Amino acid sequence: MEEKKGFFKGLLKRFTGGDDVVPPTPQNIPEVSLPSPPPTPPLMVNPPVTREEPVQPEEEKKTGLFTKLFGGSDDEAAETTEKKPGFFERLKRGLSKTSESLVGRIDALLLGKKKIDADTLEELEEILITADMGVPATVDLIRTLEQKLKRNELQDGEMLKKTLKEELITRLSHERQPLDTSRAAPFVILVIGVNGVGKTTTIGKLACKFRAEGKSVILAAGDTFRAAASEQLVIWGERVGVDVIRGKDGSDPSAVVFDACKAAVARKSDILLVDTAGRLHTKINLMEELKKIRRIINREIPGAPHETMLILDAATGQNAVNQARIFKEAAEVTGIVLTKLDGTAKGGVVVAIRREFDIPIRYIGIGESVEDLRPFDAVEFVEALF
Repeated sequence: MEEKKGFFKGLLKRFTGGDDVVPPTPQNIPEVSLPSPPPTPPLMVNPPVTREEPVQPEEEKKTGLFTKLFGGSDDEAAETTEKKPGFFERLKRGLSKTSESLVGRIDALLLGKKKIDADTLEELEEILITADMGVPATVDLIRTLEQKLKRNELQDGEMLKKTLKEELITRLSHERQPLDTSRAAPFVILVIGVNGVGKTTTIGKLACKFRAEGKSVILAAGDTFRAAASEQLVIWGERVGVDVIRGKDGSDPSAVVFDACKAAVARKSDILLVDTAGRLHTKINLMEELKKIRRIINREIPGAPHETMLILDAATGQNAVNQARIFKEAAEVTGIVLTKLDGTAKGGVVVAIRREFDIPIRYIGIGESVEDLRPFDAVEFVEALF
């Protein structure tokens, strides 16, 4: 047994190349210093919240009215506002077709002309009429230019363009006070116009604007003969966060308006927007219906409607002038909204309407978004056009 032990000892020495190997025991194991473990963090009652997992209440505090109306965050809204072009740039883009049709042809007419004469004004008259400014407005404008030509005030093309801009601004400006919704509560706006001009969409955009100003709004779906109109108004109401008073399809619109007036008074709303039907093919019945609606509104809210807003499609040109004439006779129109100016080369109809009717143009529409429905400003409009 001793020999075997020696044999194995020798064999182990050959492999290890050292002296006798002492088998490890608890007494001879060397102490190895290990790195100390990291300290255990103290238990926190309210641990810090990482950015990846924001606390919902804090986000809700940051949510503003823009978010509630249009979705997204206020920061996103601010970034979107910064990225979007200003209204004047959007106005220039919206009026680009009219500008090409009107100002582009005027520039071509005046190109190379060193002197303005009667023939130049005659050609200018044709350009203005074809831009849907209307014969009365164009004739009046050309006569003014002829008087200035006789006084040698139109020496060249630049002076003619400058004078033309000044005369257009003068004719488009209005001395009446702007729309003031604070002079009555509820302030009732009766919205009228034929089908297809953008009545319901305009009402929705106006509701957005009034809500953004902190006003409470109620919508009345008075167009009961067109199911799509009521449904579209309900969608706008849900999006904006306002109540919509509606009846069954085909029901009496006067009854809907009556209920809406009662609701606006009971809830102390700031604004009541009333949609109406626009069936031009039954003109007599339509006008009688509008008169009945006006009587009911005035009976329930004395002095109302405070504004009767006529919606016109600028793309229809002179047809818009005819519509304004018909509605003014029956509905006591106090303000006009011109929609779809971005899709037409007939933007000159603004001048025709302003010339023929002593009615202020309240808003113009130059696009699909809410921001593209803006109060009309004569100086801004003409500057963007030229």
